[in-house]
Amino acid sequence: MSETMYPIDPTSLLTPTKDAKALGATYAEQYQSGEPYHHICIDNFLPTDLIDNVIEDLKQLPDAETSFSRPQENLKSSYIPERLPTFTKNLFYAFNSRPFVAFLEEMTGIKGLIPDPYFFGAGIHKTKNGGHLDIHADFNVHSVMRVERRLNVLIYLNHDWQEEWGGSFEIWDKKMTQKMASFVPTYNRMVCFSTGSDTFHGNPEPVNHPDGEARQSIALYYYTATWDGTRKEHDTVFKPRPETADEVDRLMARRELVKDLIPPKIYRRIAGHLHRIGL
Repeated sequence: MSETMYPIDPTSLLTPTKDAKALGATYAEQYQSGEPYHHICIDNFLPTDLIDNVIEDLKQLPDAETSFSRPQENLKSSYIPERLPTFTKNLFYAFNSRPFVAFLEEMTGIKGLIPDPYFFGAGIHKTKNGGHLDIHADFNVHSVMRVERRLNVLIYLNHDWQEEWGGSFEIWDKKMTQKMASFVPTYNRMVCFSTGSDTFHGNPEPVNHPDGEARQSIALYYYTATWDGTRKEHDTVFKPRPETADEVDRLMARRELVKDLIPPKIYRRIAGHLHRIGL
């Protein structure tokens, strides 16, 4: 695979930390007043050259590391940064840098954010036509670093995306009674939100692009060293929307039952095998 030469370097995203903090401060009130949990939507988030170069890279994607085909998440694939073309790979490393973390800390008010060098579950996400991701709350602890998940950053890569093409990102209230906000996944739009066991979100309406194009995004997750063993660890928790055909997630229910029956250290050691056999 030949490498494409680009006119700019991904590290042009990096600014002095003091400038990154000042920029984050301008969004702090908007982010921290978000309901039903803290969130923000920022359009024209990155220099367009950065976004365009990522989109060019995505024309030569390797095989996906993870693909989903089940009622709760269908026709969705993810790609870890280290296997992506050089430009996009280096851009992900810039997202783990001190200036970008400082921007996020100042905006969110969450201090001590830890970027994920493993990019566990993060990277490029791609959802084909007909695909969707039901409303859910994310897993709450990093399985390797044992730190608490606190923040998601999503940056969309889809030119002129229209609401009627599906795939909008939705925020639901904590009791799953109503949709509180919805954001079309259009070009260079960033959505950032705090994560917890009741921060329900997703893109449940199937992608339906008239030309068959996939919904594509950058996904980034950040953590804090606030986890302790007195709290209950959980995987992704899916919640059906009221008065819809959304299905109850019986697979995750079985996994939670197994996890309750097996000591945590043993479960973490055999979790991969249990997942492969459908438990």
